[in-house]
Amino acid sequence: MIAKDIMTPNVLTVKPTMSIAEAAQLLIERRISGAPVLDDQGALIGILSEGDLVHRVKGDHELPRAWWLDLLGNPNDEPKEYLKSHGTKVADVMSVQVISVPETAEIAEMAEILETKKIKRLPVIENGKLVGIVSRANIIQALVTGHGDNLPRPKATDQEIRAKLLAEIEDRAWFQRATINMTVSDGVVRYWGSVESEDAREALRAAAEKVSGVEGVETHLTISDRQPAISANYI
Repeated sequence: MIAKDIMTPNVLTVKPTMSIAEAAQLLIERRISGAPVLDDQGALIGILSEGDLVHRVKGDHELPRAWWLDLLGNPNDEPKEYLKSHGTKVADVMSVQVISVPETAEIAEMAEILETKKIKRLPVIENGKLVGIVSRANIIQALVTGHGDNLPRPKATDQEIRAKLLAEIEDRAWFQRATINMTVSDGVVRYWGSVESEDAREALRAAAEKVSGVEGVETHLTISDRQPAISANYI
């Protein structure tokens, strides 16, 4: 399997000019822990993570400086620390060192990047545009359905099944992309994550079963009630 086969497409993105409070509220409502930051031309310029927001709320960029740091007088650190603590826009707090992969990146390669770089997600870039994102959960679920690092490339029909199924369900109100992942291997569709009702779980099963070429459906889905959004005005 490659990035194209397991990535989450149609990713929620934010603008660098968006307010921190607005971005935080959006992450809470969509139940996701981070979002790529795109400029007006659609180019990937950063990643906004829950870690960035936590640092902003805690203000730990303004911890007391050691006396020897003051003596050295590094002119580059204080402006950055100030922006992290006092900035009001996404551009002020986002991580700009973004690591991305192409659609053809192998699972083993992506797993190594996530582990060595201590990051949680990898944007997938094709022809200079963001086409999806691969998270740790995507990789773990793909490994569970395969055979370790030597996972076989899926048949062309598996890719077609996944594309057709996504086209069928992605605009449905009961399909919460932020909490559901899906893999297709040897014609078997496997759902992972959580849904808001038993009816939603059954609807996902039915949608998969109607796609030509599907040999079976496994729904590893839990049911969890939607929690009310938490106000981000404190940020």
